[in-house]
Amino acid sequence: MTVDAPPVRPQTRGARLARRAFLVRELGIALALGLLVAVTFAVNPRFLSAQNIKDLLLGSTILAILAVGQAIVVITRNVDLSVGSILGLSAFATGALFVAAPGTPIAVMLLAGVALGAVLGAVNGGLIATAKVPALVVTLGTLYVFRGLDYMWATGRQINAADMPPGFLRMGTDTVLGMPVLALFAAAVLIAVGYYLRHYRGGRELYAIGSDPAAARLSGIPAGRRVFAAFVASGALAGLAGVLHAARFGTIDANAGLGSELNVVAAVVVGGVAIFGGSGSVYGAALGAVLLTTIRAALPVLGISPFWQGAAVGALILAAIGLDRALSARVARSLRERNVTHV
Repeated sequence: MTVDAPPVRPQTRGARLARRAFLVRELGIALALGLLVAVTFAVNPRFLSAQNIKDLLLGSTILAILAVGQAIVVITRNVDLSVGSILGLSAFATGALFVAAPGTPIAVMLLAGVALGAVLGAVNGGLIATAKVPALVVTLGTLYVFRGLDYMWATGRQINAADMPPGFLRMGTDTVLGMPVLALFAAAVLIAVGYYLRHYRGGRELYAIGSDPAAARLSGIPAGRRVFAAFVASGALAGLAGVLHAARFGTIDANAGLGSELNVVAAVVVGGVAIFGGSGSVYGAALGAVLLTTIRAALPVLGISPFWQGAAVGALILAAIGLDRALSARVARSLRERNVTHV
C-alpha cells in the first residue's frame, strides 16, 4: 500500500487567486456568524451562557463531521445524499452491538462504526466510479436502501440509554477543559482532513477532478479511484457521526438521522464549497454547520417563528450559489486580464 506524497509543485497564479477569493468567502461566513451571535446576545445575554455555548457546540458537532465528509465529495463535483441513512444505520448498529456484547470497548465501537460507514460509502463509490452512474441518482437510491435496511433491522424496536454503558453515554456530554468531547472529535476530523486536502497530492487531485473531470483524466489523474475514495471517506465519517449520535442522544431507533442529508448539503454550500466542484474547504463547511446550528438556536430567542428557519436556510443557499458564480466569474476575468497583460 502506497501513501500519497506531498506535492512539490508551487501553486499556479490561478490557484492562488482562487484561494484568496474563497478565503474572503469563509471570512464572510465567520463575520455573519459573529454578527448573528452579537445581535442575539444583545437581545438575551443568556444566549452566551456557558451551558448554551456547550449546547451549541454539541448541536453542531455531528452536522460538522457529516459536512466535512460531504465537502470531500462535493469538491469532486458529486453529492452524497445517503449520509443521513448511513448515520442512522451506524447509530442503530452501535446500540445493537452494545446490547449483544455489553463489554465492547468504546474504541472498538468507534472503529466498527467507521468501518460500517466506509463499507456503505464503498457501495456508493463503486456504483458511481465503476458503473458511471450519476452520484445524485445512486445516492438517492441508497438513501432509501440503507434506511430500509435500518427499518428491517430495527423492526420497530428502540434501544434506550439503559442498554448502553455509562462511560459511552458520558462521552456524549463530558467536557475537557470546558470543550465538549464530541467537539474534540469534530476538531480532530476537521484538522486531519483539511491538512490532507491542502498538503497531499491525493487531496489536490480531488480539486482538479472537480474543476474539470475530463482534463484531470487526460493529465493522468486516476479520477475513478479518487472519486471512489471520496465516497468511502464520506461514508466513514457518517459512520463515525452515527456512533457519536448514539453517545449523545442515548435513545436510538430507525429514524436516527432522518432528513439530515439536506441540512448537510446546506451546510456545505453555505460554507463556501462550490456545488459545481473544484473549490472551497472543509473549514468553510464546518463553519456552515455551526452557522446553521446557531440560526436554529437564535431564531426563537429573537422572537422569530421557527417556520422561517427553512426560508432562512434556503435564502442562504441561493445567496451562496450566486456568490460562488460571481467569485468564479471574477477569478476567470482576472486571469484573462493577466494573460493579456503578459502576452
